[in-house]
Amino acid sequence: MQKIHTNKAPAAVGPYSQAMVSGGLVFTSGQIAIDPATNAAEADDITGQTEQVMKNLGAVLEAAGSSFGKAVKTTCFLADMNDFAAFNEVYGRYFTSLPARSCVAVKTLPKNVLVEVEVIAEIG
Repeated sequence: MQKIHTNKAPAAVGPYSQAMVSGGLVFTSGQIAIDPATNAAEADDITGQTEQVMKNLGAVLEAAGSSFGKAVKTTCFLADMNDFAAFNEVYGRYFTSLPARSCVAVKTLPKNVLVEVEVIAEIG
C-alpha cells in the first residue's frame, strides 16, 4: 500500500490519509469543500462547494496517478437531498465516464459543509 498526499488538496482533518493506493486502485478519502490555500470553506452554496470538492478530488487523483476518467465507483454524501439536481449538474461535468455511484443524504458533514465525495479509481 502507498499513502497519497498532495498540498493541492486539504490536509486530512483526522488520523487518515487523503488516499491510499493498493492493487492498482486508488481509494480516496471523502473530500469536502475546503480550499487548501485557506483551509476554509469558501462557497456557501451547493454548486460552489461541489466545484471545490471536484478540484480537491482531481488533485488527489492526479497525485495518485489517476483521473476522473478512471473512476470506478463514487460515494456521495449530501447534507440536503434537495441539493441533488444542482450537485448532479456539477458532478456530471467531471465524471463523464459514468462510474458506479451511491448518493445519500446525511444529517451533518465535517465542518458543516453541504457535500462530500469519495472515489475508487484505476491507476495508470
